[in-house]
Amino acid sequence: MAAPSSNTCGAMERSIRERVPPLLTDLYQFTMAYAYWRTGRHQEPAVFELFFRDNPFGGGFSLFAGLHDCLLFLRSFRLTDQDVEFLRSVLPPDTDPAFFQFLRGLDCSGVTLRSVPEGTVVFARVPLMEVSGPLAVVQLLETSLLCLVNYASLVCSNAARFRLAAGPKRKLLEMGLRRAQGPDGGLTASRYTYIGGFDFSSNVQAGFLFGIPVAGTMAHSYITSFTSLEEVWPQTLVAVNGEKDPVDIISLTKGWLSRVCELLGAEPGKISEGELASFLSYAIAYPQNFLPVIDSYSVACSGLLNFCAVALALCELGYRPVGVRLDSGDLCRQSVDVHRVFRLCSEHFSISAFDSLIIVGTNNITEQSMAELNKKENAIDVVGVGTHLVTCTQQPSLGCVYKLVEVRGKPKMKISEDPEKSTVPGRKAVYRLVDAEGHPFLDLVCLAAESPPEVGGSLNCYPLRCDDSCISVIPAHVACLRQDVFTRGQVTHPLCSAAETRAKVQSSLQTLHPRHKRLQEPDSYTVALSEKLHNLVTEIRKGSSNSRNFLLAN
Repeated sequence: MAAPSSNTCGAMERSIRERVPPLLTDLYQFTMAYAYWRTGRHQEPAVFELFFRDNPFGGGFSLFAGLHDCLLFLRSFRLTDQDVEFLRSVLPPDTDPAFFQFLRGLDCSGVTLRSVPEGTVVFARVPLMEVSGPLAVVQLLETSLLCLVNYASLVCSNAARFRLAAGPKRKLLEMGLRRAQGPDGGLTASRYTYIGGFDFSSNVQAGFLFGIPVAGTMAHSYITSFTSLEEVWPQTLVAVNGEKDPVDIISLTKGWLSRVCELLGAEPGKISEGELASFLSYAIAYPQNFLPVIDSYSVACSGLLNFCAVALALCELGYRPVGVRLDSGDLCRQSVDVHRVFRLCSEHFSISAFDSLIIVGTNNITEQSMAELNKKENAIDVVGVGTHLVTCTQQPSLGCVYKLVEVRGKPKMKISEDPEKSTVPGRKAVYRLVDAEGHPFLDLVCLAAESPPEVGGSLNCYPLRCDDSCISVIPAHVACLRQDVFTRGQVTHPLCSAAETRAKVQSSLQTLHPRHKRLQEPDSYTVALSEKLHNLVTEIRKGSSNSRNFLLAN
């Protein structure tokens, strides 16, 4: 799929400005910015990092997403007069008026962002983004950047897990807009579930903004709105071969319905006339896109029979029906029964188009039920997923954090009573070490000033959460994970389309060893500190302990 057009890109940037204005942040960001400004520290060079502490869903990996929107946000970051006047009304009344003039002139011209490429497989504790610039500005960016990355990465990772559970061949349709947490949640979910591995979305606006293929069938309300064949209008359809005389599609379908009932030994008295009328009306409207839901009444006694009759009539007129949707009951068993009937019709009536009819399954699909499809006999070609995909019911938040690691060139570290909340100080570089088979096996976090690891050379490092134990590794290949993507107010790396990022996701996942991709009880991936960075952490911890006696020293 081609990259979005310039018109679409403009629409996306307008969407970002509307969805994520500078005021979409926490109040304390502005009070801290004022305190920095008041003490004259607002221009001090500072570095923050964005990362998450645990891989989501009990899995072995995550996917990094949201960078595209972060870049558009940074490029358009500027407070308006209206923004500043509102801040004047909510900040304490003794706030120096000159601070509001300072806010009015703020932008991201002094900000630099180094980031892991969007769509990359990432792991807990690896710094994904490094944001550097004037202290007050990069502090103000915290909440907005977290908001843009947290859910995007979470739902993208959730989609990748559904894709792994489904396998590579089955098509996946995202249809969660109506169950999402608000319009923005629905739009974000549609975009990033596509990037994570889904094939289609039901969300029309996502198709417009992001170039995502859109697809859909019909609702039960359409079926139940019909009562009799008298409601079908028009009642004729012109054949594909160009014959000018329209055909009475109702009479043609009734004839096929009698033949189908005879073939299957079905009871015509149990067939819903209203359902047949709805199928006919839709088929007349979209004869090349006929894919109804067939479980409004009874799949075996009505829906399947009505579909076959209408589909056979369409085939006789030269059209190709698409298939059916199942939305309740035992999807696996029903799909097998439906597929068997399709084959019977194909063989008995010599209609080859019935061999290519597809079966769509939708019914509160979870990751577990998706995985179980592969263990049972079924004939489902496309699975539609909504609630459990977009709401991430297994885990509602990724828990990304944004932490200060350097000010004025000096490393900064949060030393918490909870070791899990301690941070790693200093400006860093991140390298992915790959084994001889092409699988990543360790992400190495180093100080930025260190030389990169050497291919084939032995290096010592300290895995996180391993009680200061040292290991020695020899990489067959080394890749630098982060790159400059935003410098001096300008996006310096090409903005990728959703389709391009989706391809990046699949490529990145393919390199990951299967033991790390297991949905249940995956092996832990190693993230480690270099010797120099480990020593810095140890030194700062000791220094912090000693500095607690500064009152006594004075």
